[in-house]
Amino acid sequence: MSVYVASILTNMALISFLALSAYLVLVVGVVSFGQQAFFGVGAYVTATVTSIYGGHAVTGVFIGMLSGAACALVLAILTVRLSGLYFAISTLCFAELCRLGLLQVRAPFDIDGRTTGPDGPEGFSNIRWIFEHNYSVQDFLVLTTVCLVALLGLLFLLERSRIMLRARLVGQDSILAQSLGLRPILYRIVFVTLSGGVAGFGGGLFALFNTYIEPNMFGVMLGVHGLAYAVIGGLGAPIGPLIGVAIDIGLLESIRAISAYRMIAFGGLVALLLILLPQGLISPRFVARMRRWRKLFHV
Repeated sequence: MSVYVASILTNMALISFLALSAYLVLVVGVVSFGQQAFFGVGAYVTATVTSIYGGHAVTGVFIGMLSGAACALVLAILTVRLSGLYFAISTLCFAELCRLGLLQVRAPFDIDGRTTGPDGPEGFSNIRWIFEHNYSVQDFLVLTTVCLVALLGLLFLLERSRIMLRARLVGQDSILAQSLGLRPILYRIVFVTLSGGVAGFGGGLFALFNTYIEPNMFGVMLGVHGLAYAVIGGLGAPIGPLIGVAIDIGLLESIRAISAYRMIAFGGLVALLLILLPQGLISPRFVARMRRWRKLFHV
C-alpha cells in the first residue's frame, strides 16, 4: 500500500471518531456543532503529554480522552436546560471559545534542541512520537484501525443494551420518555460526555499522526463535516457515520476530476440525500427492516 493511500485511509479513520461523537449526541435528540472542540482538546492534551512530559502515547491519548469527556460534561451541565437551536448555537459558541482560547496560549519549550509546545497561532509543532518509535504511515493506519474497530465493537454492544434503547426513546420523544419514568436530562448529559471522550480520543491520535496541530484546524467546518457524516450515514447503527466519511473523503477526494469542487459536490450530495433519505442511509427504519428479514431468513 502506498503512503498516499495509507494517509487517506488513516485520515478517514481519524475523522470517523469525530463523526461517531456527533452520532452519540444525535441519538439523544440534540444537534451539536461543537464536537471539534473536544477533538482539539484531546489533540492538544495528548501532544502536551507526549512531547513536553515525555509520556507514552497510550497515556497521552487516554488523558486526552478524559479531557475531552470532562469538557463535554461541563458543556452538558451548562446547557442542560437548552434544546433545539439554542443548544446547537451554544455548542458552536463553546467550540469557538476553545479555539480562540488556544490561540492565546503561548508556552513553547526547548527540549533536546527543538522547540515544541503550544505557541498560539503558530501551533504545536514537533510532536515526534511517531518518529521516535519508528511508526510508518502504514503502521499508524493499523493502530488507528484497531482502535476504531474496538470502538465500533463497544458501540454495537451498547446498541443491544437497554441504555441505548432508552436513549433513542429520549431522542425521539422526551415527553413520552418522562412519562415512562426516564430522565431525559440525565441521558443527554451522559451521551454528550461520552461523545466528548470519543472525540478527545480521536483528537489524540490525530495529533500523533499529523505531528503538528494548530487551533484553526479545529474550526467550525470540521464540526459541520463531522455532523454531516453522521446525518448522511444515518442514526440506525454506528456504521452509519463511517459511511458518511467514506463518501466524502474516500469517494469525492479520490475522484480527481472533481477534487477542486469537492465542497460543492459534498454540499449538493448532502442536500440530495436529506431530500430523498431524511433519516440517512442507515436509518433506524432500515435497521429494523433488516432485522425482520434476518429473522425470516433464519426461520
